[in-house]
Amino acid sequence: MATVSIPTLEKDSEFGAYVARPGSTPKAAIIVIQEIFGVNTGIRQKCDKLAAEGYLALAPDLFWRLKPGIELDPDVEPEFHQALEWMGKFNQDAGIRDIQATIDFIREHEGIEKVGCVGYCLGGRLAFMTAARTSIDASVGYYGVGIDGLLDEKEAIANPLMLHIPTEDGFVDKATQAAMHAGLDDHPRVTLYDYDGLDHGFATEIGKRRDERAANVADGRTSAFFAEHLG
Repeated sequence: MATVSIPTLEKDSEFGAYVARPGSTPKAAIIVIQEIFGVNTGIRQKCDKLAAEGYLALAPDLFWRLKPGIELDPDVEPEFHQALEWMGKFNQDAGIRDIQATIDFIREHEGIEKVGCVGYCLGGRLAFMTAARTSIDASVGYYGVGIDGLLDEKEAIANPLMLHIPTEDGFVDKATQAAMHAGLDDHPRVTLYDYDGLDHGFATEIGKRRDERAANVADGRTSAFFAEHLG
């Protein structure tokens, strides 16, 4: 399993990241932002698929300050509850700084200027925050949680952002979805897609939550989005 060490912005420590490289010169780089389950098999598979599309893909271990190397299975109930506990302890502002450090690492050490990100669950929320707070070139969030509480940051979004919203998300209620649409539908750099009748986690690579048809539709939109904005 290929990994790299990324220095923090303060250069006082390092954290690990899974890396998947394409067979030829990368056309751009994409940061894959983890769910609450850590950089597990499913997140690594997301990276591998992006590498197969020609991108350098990195998944930084954002929980490293809590415990390096957390990997949990959402289909195992005790591990699901562990993940919720880790999320409660996670400092999201520090996580965004680590994402900026990852962007810097890619540009400075890999020599790739165009950098996008795609995040899931907690990572979907962090993708929104990344779009508003970092120098990322394009961002995608799947079933991001609590984005209604971040809408006051929307004017800082300078580059394209796409959000995938399942309408029956058990972690994002209808009022939250309505607030997201009300706050973002007219934003010139934000695109929202609804997925009727689907629940949180529908685009996971493995496990019970995946909906094959909808995952392929959403991932096709994501691929086209990155091809347009990272090309």
